[in-house]
Parts: sequence; structure tokens; C-alpha cells
Amino acid sequence: MGSQKKMKKGVYEAELLRLQQELVDMQQWIKETGQRLVVIFEGRDAAGKGGAIKRVSEYLNPRAAQIVALPAPTERQKTQWYFQRYVEHLPAAGEIRLFDRSWYNRAGVERVMGYCSAEEYRRFLRQTPIFERMLIEDGIMLRKYWFSVSDHEQLKRFESRLTDPMRRWKLSPTDLESLTRWEEYSRAKDDMFVHTDIPEARWNVVESDDKRAARINMIAHLLHSVPYEHIEQPKLKLPKRPPSTGYQRTDRSLQLEVPDHASTVGEEAHSPYEDPED
Repeated sequence: MGSQKKMKKGVYEAELLRLQQELVDMQQWIKETGQRLVVIFEGRDAAGKGGAIKRVSEYLNPRAAQIVALPAPTERQKTQWYFQRYVEHLPAAGEIRLFDRSWYNRAGVERVMGYCSAEEYRRFLRQTPIFERMLIEDGIMLRKYWFSVSDHEQLKRFESRLTDPMRRWKLSPTDLESLTRWEEYSRAKDDMFVHTDIPEARWNVVESDDKRAARINMIAHLLHSVPYEHIEQPKLKLPKRPPSTGYQRTDRSLQLEVPDHASTVGEEAHSPYEDPED
């Protein structure tokens, strides 16, 4: 994987835009037909899940296509059925939910870091296939993606984030500890696949050392897996503005306006921020 040339930026951007247009079509079909779609993004830290989710959701209607990224459970949630807090975020008719990590936390970080008991872990492996079959039987389209990154590439991304103030927030002590537990996470992932890679909801592995190619491959696969059709939209026409009835705008001096910072910005060129991992 490391010897392969990475996808060229121009080719990537053109194909990404084409696929994003198709995603908009897919969302319209989901809305019109009342379908429900759940997409799970899993993988090691710095595997590229967040970047892929950002590109999937970029042009979608955020009211109906929402990202679910839950924090650590509260003390009360720890006493609930494990899947309960995730069920609250499942879609209704016409909606898409993109899970930035999911119930599979229990099979990965919780197991490796000791955040759950052995019995809780075993119960999770027993219940997950049942839970997912229930979702599918109820009509939810479930897609599961595992972003696979090499140890060398993960280390490079961690080192980059340590010195980049725009992405420093992405690192946590748990993330850094994952470097020393590479094989433990590998075994946990293998065990998870054995129990949860079921015919009704397969794990789709996305090789993600090349982030651009990973995003393109994942989105193209998602679009191919959903049997959507183009929905012709009714043509809209802007109405004519009616004649004025004498309204006068409130004097600006009575309103609190934000300062005009834009007028103080010089004309010197500012290079746009580019993610060094791309």
C-alpha cells in the first residue's frame, strides 16, 4: 500500500464533486420514498473517518442527514441497556444518520482499555448481530465501513497533529496510548469481525493510507449499495415582490452591529489552510 502513488488532487476533487452530486440525488430519493439509512464509520484513530464523513455530508440537507458523534456515556447511561443511547439517534423516514464511531466502541476502545467488563464484552458480541438484524428487518438500510490504516501512516498522522494547531484537538491521551497497543487493537478488530461480519450487514473495509482514494472508494461504494433513483424536482419560479406598503427600516443607530473587521483586512495574499494529511 505504501508504494502506491497517491491519488492526484485534481482528479480527486473532480470525482469527489461528481459523487457528492449523486449523494444529493440519493438523499432526495431517501426523502421521497421514506427510506432510512444508517452509515457506520469505524477504524483506528487517525484512520480518516472524520474526513470521509465531512465529504459525505458536505452538500446534504443537515436537517435530514445528521452526524452522530456521541461523547462518553454518563453514569446514568452506563446503567442502561448498552444500545439504548444509540437507538435514540436512529433515523425516521426520509433521514440519514452518519455514525462517527458507534456501538462498536465496546468492541474496540472499551475492550482494549478496560472500560467494560469481560461479561459486558461477551454480551455485546452476542447481541450485536441480533440488534443489527432487528434494524434491517424493520427496514433500515445499514452500511458499515472499517477504515484500515497502517501503523506507519497512523504514526505520521499523529506526529502531524501534534504540531498543527488546527487539528491538535483530534489527539487525546487514549489516542496516543493506541500507539502502544497496536496488536491489542488488531486482535480486538479481528474478533469483532468474526462475530459481527454477518451476511445481512457486512463490514466494508476501506484502505485509507491514501485519504483521497479512501473517500472516493467509500462514497462510490455507498452510492452503489443504495438502490436510489433520480427524483425529478418540480421547477420553481420566484414570485414577484409586492409593492411597498410604506415600511421604514429601523434606524441603524438603534441596533448593535458587529464591527467592520473586513474593511481592516489587507490585500496581501493569505494561503488557504490545507490539511497536511491530504
